[in-house]
Amino acid sequence: MQVSSNNGMLLLGQTLSFNADPFSQGPGAATHIRRGAVLVINGKINAVGPADDLLRAHPQVPTVDHGDNLLMAGFIDAHTHYPQTGIIASWGKRLIDWLNSYTFPEEMRFDDPAYAARAAALYFDLTLSHGTTTVASFCTIHPESVEAFFSEAQARGLRMVAGKTCMDRNAPDGLRDTAQSAYDDSKALLEKWHHVDRLTYAITPRFSPTSTPGQLAAMGALWAENPSCLMQTHLSEQHEEIAWVKELFPDARDYLDTYEQHGLIGKGAIMGHSIHLEEREIARMVETGTSIVHCPTSNAFIGSGMCDVPGLHGRGVAVGLATDTGGGSSFSMLRTMAAAYDIGQLRGGILHPAQLLWLATIGSARALCLADKIGNLAAGMEADIVVLDLASTPAIAQRHARAEDIWSAIFPTIMMGDDRAIAATYIAGIPA
Repeated sequence: MQVSSNNGMLLLGQTLSFNADPFSQGPGAATHIRRGAVLVINGKINAVGPADDLLRAHPQVPTVDHGDNLLMAGFIDAHTHYPQTGIIASWGKRLIDWLNSYTFPEEMRFDDPAYAARAAALYFDLTLSHGTTTVASFCTIHPESVEAFFSEAQARGLRMVAGKTCMDRNAPDGLRDTAQSAYDDSKALLEKWHHVDRLTYAITPRFSPTSTPGQLAAMGALWAENPSCLMQTHLSEQHEEIAWVKELFPDARDYLDTYEQHGLIGKGAIMGHSIHLEEREIARMVETGTSIVHCPTSNAFIGSGMCDVPGLHGRGVAVGLATDTGGGSSFSMLRTMAAAYDIGQLRGGILHPAQLLWLATIGSARALCLADKIGNLAAGMEADIVVLDLASTPAIAQRHARAEDIWSAIFPTIMMGDDRAIAATYIAGIPA
C-alpha cells in the first residue's frame, strides 16, 4: 500500500544505519536491526528502532511491511554526467578520444530544451530504479540543460546537485562559452535554482584543459561571491590528461594548482577521479577540505587507473563514490560498489561491505557537504530510503541462504545485484 508520510508512517523490515566510520571503527560502526522500523513524518526520519517498540509507541500510524528486505539510506552518486545517458557503454576509447568521439557530439544536442527535458526524465527514471536518490551531475554548456535537470528534479521532489559545464577552449564550435558568458550564465542559474526546494547549484568548469586561466578565475570569483554553492570538476584521471595540463599550465606546481591558483579548492570543492595524485596535492586537499569522488567503473572502462581510496581516506580526504555515467558503464551504485571492491583487491586494500555501503551513502554525502541532510538512516535525516531485496535473483538467493551474518547476507547483492534488488525507493518518505 502507498501512503503519504505527512501524517506519519512506519516502514518495517531489516534496518541498517551507521553510528561511526567503518574505515576507522570496523563493521561495528553500523547498527543492524533484524526486525526494525523507520518512523517517517513530514518527509523526515523521526525514529529508527525495533519494530515492536515503534509499533507499540505509534499504534495509529499506517505501516508498510517490507518483510525481510533491508531498509537503508538511498544511494548518493557524487559524480555523474546526465547528458551522457545516451552514450553509455560506447566502445573502445580513452578519456580525450572519448570526449571527442562520443561526449561532445552528444552534448551538442542539449541546446534543444525538449531534447534536454527527455534526457533528464529518462535519467531520473533510470537512477531511481537503481535506488539512487541523489546525484551530483555535470550538465552541458547550455543553460537549457540545467533548466531541464533542475525542473525534472523539482517536479519529483528530489535532492539534487548540478551545474552548467563551462568550457572556453579545446572543445568544438557550439560547445564553447567564454569566461564572461560562463560567469553570467552560471550566476543566473544559481540565482534561480540554488537552495530552491531540495536543489544545490555546483559551479562547474569541466576540467582545466577546457578552461583558460581567465575562465577558471571567473569561476573562482563566482564561487567566492556564492560560497554556499558547491564547485565540481575533474582531477588527475589519466596520465595523458596530466601531461596535457602541464603543457597548458607550465607555471602550475601540479594539476591541483591549476585550480588552487584561481580559488577553486576548499570545502565544497569536489574533484572527480583524483587517481594519480602527487604528495603536495594530497596534503593540500587534506588541509583545505577538498573532496574527491572515486569512480571505479569509469576508471576501469576507459583505462584510467586505480584510486587509493583507503589511503586517501586514511589521510583525511573526504571520499565519495560515483558511477561517472556515461564514462562509467552502469547506472547502478551496487555495480559501482562491486567495482570499488575489485579495485581494492587489485591494489591490495580489501574493502569491507560496511565500507562500501558507507562510501555510497555517508561518504558521498560528506563529499557533497550534505551529510546533515542525507546519507544515513537516522532520526532527523530526510527520508530518502532504498529497500533492498537481498535474495533478488536465483544466484544471489542461493548464496544469501548460506549467510551467517548481515554482512555475508548483503555482500552477494553488492557484488551481483542490479535494479532487480531494488524493492522500493522512497523520496522524502514517498514511494518513487
